[in-house]
Amino acid sequence: MRVVHGPSRPRGGSRTPDRAPRPSGGWTPWFYLAPALLVLGGLLAYPVYQLGLISFLEYTQAQVSGGEPTRFLGLANYTELFADDQFWQVLLATVGFAAACVVCTLAVGCALAVLLTRVRAVPRLALLLAALGAWATPTITGSTVWLFLFDPDFGPVDRLLGIGDFSWTYDRYSAFLLVLFEVVWCSFPFVMVTVYAGIRAVPAEILEAAALDGASQWRIWRSVLAPVLRPILVIVTVQSVIWDFKVFTQIYVMTGGGGIAGQNLVLNVYAYQKAFASSQYSLGSAIGVVMLLILLAITLGYLRLLRRQGEEL
Repeated sequence: MRVVHGPSRPRGGSRTPDRAPRPSGGWTPWFYLAPALLVLGGLLAYPVYQLGLISFLEYTQAQVSGGEPTRFLGLANYTELFADDQFWQVLLATVGFAAACVVCTLAVGCALAVLLTRVRAVPRLALLLAALGAWATPTITGSTVWLFLFDPDFGPVDRLLGIGDFSWTYDRYSAFLLVLFEVVWCSFPFVMVTVYAGIRAVPAEILEAAALDGASQWRIWRSVLAPVLRPILVIVTVQSVIWDFKVFTQIYVMTGGGGIAGQNLVLNVYAYQKAFASSQYSLGSAIGVVMLLILLAITLGYLRLLRRQGEEL
């Protein structure tokens, strides 16, 4: 008679519990990221190195033409830059202008994203096509069109508003406002499409339950949609900050290189004027390094925020 034994157990009487499969090695993600990192490194590493190097040198038109040797100045260019009152004025104007652009872009994009969920298929398609048309328009073309629309002699906006021959680019604040209109116009489609995709991913039962409880549309957005869409809102906010902080083409085209007496300068245009208009390449490079550090700090803060949100989920 054959005796059937049960499954063998290890010595010691206790059965070894099943273990979850171990994750793959830590080098696997870097293996997949290697091609992109190589391309980005080749395109960015050398220019950033040259930018930082020139910011520590005496590099003007005389050095470019070979008339005088290049000298190492250390932090002298940064000392001169930080001692310049105009630099701090331009930096403050850049921060304020970028903040206004980000807030308006997010407000318009989120409002239209919610509108897309409320309209029928044909108006939704028309709005999406119009937004994608604004998104695909080249920056120079869009800036020129907006400049024509608000032209005091031939533009239709002044006639519709009944304000006569008002020059929007003459006053500092109206010029910034005009540029803000164009920046929001070409930036809101990204926010609108991204937030709309996030809203469509929210279960309909949650929105129906909030509506049955008597919540208004604003309350549904603030208490239901915004918390669910927080990762998406963080992404579009940080990307909008980076884009709007380094605006160049709109300011340069619509204000004629920075406005009257430089009243509409932002950091990108200010660096261009220092480097190419005044042939002070070292100061222009120093401004570029300062901008790079500010945007790097914003990006690191964004990554840290995403990591914290990932740990909370």
